[in-house]
Amino acid sequence: TPEEIERLTVDEDLSDIERAVYLLSAGQDVQGTSVIANLPFLMRQNPTETLRRVLPKVREALHVAGVEMQLTAAVSFLTILQDESVSIHSYTHSFLQVILLHLEHRDTGVSNAWLETLLSVIEVLPKETLRHEILNPLVSKAQLSQTVQSRLVSCKILGKLTNKFDAHTIKREILPLVKSLCQDVEYEVRSCMCRQLENIAQGIGTELTKSVVLPELIELSRDEGSSVRLAAFETLVNLLDIFDTDDRSQTILPLVKSFCEKSFKADESILISLSFHLGKLCHGLYGIFTPDQHLRFLEFYKKLCTLGLQQENGHNENQIPPQILEQEKKYISVRKNCAYNFPAMTVFVDPKNFHMELYSTFFCLCHDPEVPVRYTIAICFYEVSKLLNSGVYLIHQELITLLQDESLEVLDALIDHLPEILELMSTGGESSVQENKLSSLPDLIPALTAAEQRAAASLKWRIHEKLLQKYACLPHVISSDQIYYRFLQRMFTIVMTNNVLPVQKAASRTLCIFLRYNRKQEQRHEVIQKLIEQLGQGKSYWNRLRFLDTCEFIIEIFSKSFFCKYFFLPAIELTHDPVANVRMKLCYLLPKVKSTLKIPADKHLLQQLEMCVRKLLCQEKDKDVLAIVKRTVLELDRMEMSMDAFQKKFYEKDLLDQEKEREELLLLEMEQLEKEKQQNDGRPMSDKMFEKKRRDTKTPTQSLPKNIPISVPGPSSVTPSTSKEIKKSKLIRSQSFNNQAFHAKYGNLEKCASKSSTTGYTPVSGLGKTSVLSLTDDSFRTRNASSVPPSFSPNTPLPSTSRGTGNSVDPKSSGSKDTQPRKATLKSRKSNP
Repeated sequence: TPEEIERLTVDEDLSDIERAVYLLSAGQDVQGTSVIANLPFLMRQNPTETLRRVLPKVREALHVAGVEMQLTAAVSFLTILQDESVSIHSYTHSFLQVILLHLEHRDTGVSNAWLETLLSVIEVLPKETLRHEILNPLVSKAQLSQTVQSRLVSCKILGKLTNKFDAHTIKREILPLVKSLCQDVEYEVRSCMCRQLENIAQGIGTELTKSVVLPELIELSRDEGSSVRLAAFETLVNLLDIFDTDDRSQTILPLVKSFCEKSFKADESILISLSFHLGKLCHGLYGIFTPDQHLRFLEFYKKLCTLGLQQENGHNENQIPPQILEQEKKYISVRKNCAYNFPAMTVFVDPKNFHMELYSTFFCLCHDPEVPVRYTIAICFYEVSKLLNSGVYLIHQELITLLQDESLEVLDALIDHLPEILELMSTGGESSVQENKLSSLPDLIPALTAAEQRAAASLKWRIHEKLLQKYACLPHVISSDQIYYRFLQRMFTIVMTNNVLPVQKAASRTLCIFLRYNRKQEQRHEVIQKLIEQLGQGKSYWNRLRFLDTCEFIIEIFSKSFFCKYFFLPAIELTHDPVANVRMKLCYLLPKVKSTLKIPADKHLLQQLEMCVRKLLCQEKDKDVLAIVKRTVLELDRMEMSMDAFQKKFYEKDLLDQEKEREELLLLEMEQLEKEKQQNDGRPMSDKMFEKKRRDTKTPTQSLPKNIPISVPGPSSVTPSTSKEIKKSKLIRSQSFNNQAFHAKYGNLEKCASKSSTTGYTPVSGLGKTSVLSLTDDSFRTRNASSVPPSFSPNTPLPSTSRGTGNSVDPKSSGSKDTQPRKATLKSRKSNP
């Protein structure tokens, strides 16, 4: 109504302080709450005026304030303390009394909020202030004559104060109050004080703990209230490190045994706590167990792991009484806690005894009917694998089970450490093993592929993205052929068809890593061809955008020479793309593209790059793209070019790039050595003969198929893979990239690179390492049909390399109305490591 609007309207000319005073005096509760929420800002802006004019009004408002305003005030007071807007002295003078005044608010939530603020304030207050303002009043507030709420607050404050005073003051003034509250008539107070004994023990030292705290804990552990006994048990477990061996064996161990024996007859909540602390308890008491006690605790743990499973009878959930359902939920929590403690129990039994003592329990936890249990054991799987070390093969099948789990939450938990788990599985826990032991686990690859397909079919794309990122570890644990036939094509399909950008990028990066470690040149060329034709020259602008993402990953993962040899020209060709978004993305990538060039070897490629940028500057009509082009030109001008020779400023990057190039060349050489070894199958080749071949062989650099729109010098014949090649695909792992093999071949690299160039290319004078030829894709294929490798024979249709240049663009496609193939400018660049 107009009257309400008039009453709620505030003069806009008022300052922040004046407005706050006005609203606290005459405004509504919601306005007052807003002012109190804004109090930290006012304190930072004008602390003096806020303390003088606003804070008194806040005090008045809090006397009659509702719950929301009280909670807001507690949070604001704590924020002011954390912001250090005023000195501790000023804060104590202005705010401490307000906090203490509202500690015993009738609403428990409000009281706890003010208590949390006070406990934070205690951390920074000086001793004298603590003594006079908090400790002295606490003596009266902890008496039995006070309310239960007052005594509960006193318990928590005592636990905080212990660390602020010396041992003499604690013994004389604090410990009598502690004893009194431990013997309070209300079980809530005894339980609360018991939980503070851990903090008190850490503040008073070992001697006083043994003489004062331990007797109280023993008495509380026999209390009639189950919550008090539970608090005593948990405090004892947390204080195990403080007590010596005698105390543990003579005092604590009997208490723990008694507690465990009675736990099944007591409330299930005690079993939940016991199952959670059991691993820590067994670890803390490990040295004092007799063999019989050791066995008892192990059997007790096994019993907890299957608690509730025997009672399942197939009834419909709607027919089960509510109390039974509640009990089953508690049993699930117990089994979940057992799964959490499994690594600790593995240490308890010694990993050498895992198969006899704990394997059946581990099997049950991995096959538990409840998702939270399987989720927890999946989180612990890596820790268990590390502990088993060479015995990790014992849990191979459980890995398969969890990978095939119907719940994606379980898969999500497992794949966090999937690379480390697979590495342990592949090496059998040993750091230097020649044979890959995953060959004895034939179900692994189907399980991995099924897991990816299940994640892909769900709406939980983040799990799918993470799984694809983790699959980048596969080249280190399975063979190159297995990756090529079972995973690589799937990654390519995801990049081409998936609708979630982060998933596409994850698949693209993993695909690049698979390509990086592929050990067959024919397969590498096929993948490169697909990337260029189906992504870089795809009809959908979305695919061309993903090609640029892939180029970025190629620059990161491969050597500079590899990118320049295969991807430089297809990338910069997209400067002519009909879709503005593609040109825009390319502009952002150009600085990284330029960073792959080395002068003077790549001078001609640099000229091509500069020519493309000039065309963009002159011909670009889209204003957004043009603005980015201008910024990119400035960045390109500022870039310093890398030279063929090492430079100080680029030393680390050049060294890393040289190492990448060495590994890429070794892949070619090792493949050739493997072929030669296969040719000697008729006559056995000794290791010495094989090593001599490794030293003497000169491997020519093979070229891409001729229908890829770039030119690569070298012969085009590729030997098809054989069954023996697949069997020996494990000949070289990543560790095979050793300096010995590299040095044996490095002297031959120039000879390999200087082989005769591809037919039909005319050298351009003065450039030495590059040449240019412009022709249509179709004529290029026709001319070189005879030199196509077996894998790219006419029986295997290849995707078209032509892409229309029309301007009409649909949501994901720059549909071309012109059916003529686009002219492709093809550049030949000799390999020059």
